[in-house]
Amino acid sequence: MQARKALIGGEWVTSGETFTVTDPATLEPLAEVTDCGRDLVARALDAAAEALPRWRDTPAAERADLMRAAAGALRDRAEAIGAIMTAEQGKPLAEAVGEVRSGADHLLWAAEETRRLYGETVPGLTEGHRIWLLPEPVGVVAGITPWNFPVSMITRKLGPALAAGCTVVLKPAEPTPLSAVATAEAFTAAGLPPGVFNLVPTSRPAEFAAEVMADPRVGKISFTGSTAVGRNLIRQSADDVKRLSLELGGHAPVLVYPDADVPAAAAAVARGKFLNAGQACTSPNRIFVHRDVVDEFTAALAGHAEAITVGAGAEPGVTMGPLIGDAALAKVERHVEDALARGAKAVTGGRRLPGRGAFYPPTVLSGVTGDMLICREETFGPVAPVLTFGDGDDVVARANDTPYGLVAYLWTGGLNRALRVTEALRFGMVTVNGGPVAPPQGPFGGVKNSGYGREGGHHGVADYLEYKYVSVGLDQ
Repeated sequence: MQARKALIGGEWVTSGETFTVTDPATLEPLAEVTDCGRDLVARALDAAAEALPRWRDTPAAERADLMRAAAGALRDRAEAIGAIMTAEQGKPLAEAVGEVRSGADHLLWAAEETRRLYGETVPGLTEGHRIWLLPEPVGVVAGITPWNFPVSMITRKLGPALAAGCTVVLKPAEPTPLSAVATAEAFTAAGLPPGVFNLVPTSRPAEFAAEVMADPRVGKISFTGSTAVGRNLIRQSADDVKRLSLELGGHAPVLVYPDADVPAAAAAVARGKFLNAGQACTSPNRIFVHRDVVDEFTAALAGHAEAITVGAGAEPGVTMGPLIGDAALAKVERHVEDALARGAKAVTGGRRLPGRGAFYPPTVLSGVTGDMLICREETFGPVAPVLTFGDGDDVVARANDTPYGLVAYLWTGGLNRALRVTEALRFGMVTVNGGPVAPPQGPFGGVKNSGYGREGGHHGVADYLEYKYVSVGLDQ
């Protein structure tokens, strides 16, 4: 691939410096991308600030039309953008193409929300008193997206921001800027006005953060990534009291009760656990299974794991690609080795695959206990640790025993149990018997150290709005 540039004010520019993108399937260099320093980030902020008044005042129907055109351009280019994503991120081609199409769906949903940004009329105190609430965009938005879902995370931030009337400066993750550039090309081809969406790849994220935090025109930062980085952004935002949306780490529990549909539960856990090689904040990380069905569940889960074909994402028949790099691979190995040393058993997998590339097989561990490293830290890899619980065990307390609170999964055939356990789980999202986690119409987000703010649905757009209180006294 040729060296790729930054998009600033509708123009493709370069800094004169580049950084290297690596193919995780081979660990070989893949492409060079322009490396934006603070000067180009400042130019992008200028472009976004200049474009803001016109975009804010563009009628909702026109904004929606442009966003729908951008979604259509993404769908038209899904195969090409998916191939780029597979090359730089590693996930199988079908998975990558599906992500691009899902990203387009999120954009379409946000486009429809432009028509529903209603204000409010509140009863006044007297006959001559009127109160109105007027929705207004927060201003320029800085977006920071992760490498594990490099396209859908762009549209999940960009869609609600554009719907609200904000302009955006976005920094893609260092390992995966190529699909972000391809996404930006689709937006410009669709006719999005210059400066409304600006893309600044950089290998110096601290410089990007410092520039956007220092700029009073930036009204909001939306970040998806690690909890450690999220905490730093919270500290940096304090001086200018900037609004943040943070989607941070997860450590999702699964609770499988004895009255559950065990085959369906095992199949769903396998899909969620091994999607993107386990590199998802929503990935099931602690799988609590009732002792009466644990053998059946574990055998079924291992069967699904063994049916997965691991390899380079572009190869035919591959259903799981590599991890993002050597550091991710080393973390998975450390977690599995710790568990095995403490008495867990590898039902399948359990050792990295030979050869070059960051490949680790789908792994199912039985006999896992809560003191193991894999139960205390987010693994971010294709390892499914199975724990057991009994009738007298407070498994909900065990599930809640984590500083994270993004998503929890519940499997049961009893309505009473489903409602009571759902209410007791301290997570921002709970899915029951296979309900989807992140459809466009659902508010996605967590609690505790998993962050705050929501993406998706009308709640996601509301995060990009201020409601101005207007109190009017009429002549008597």
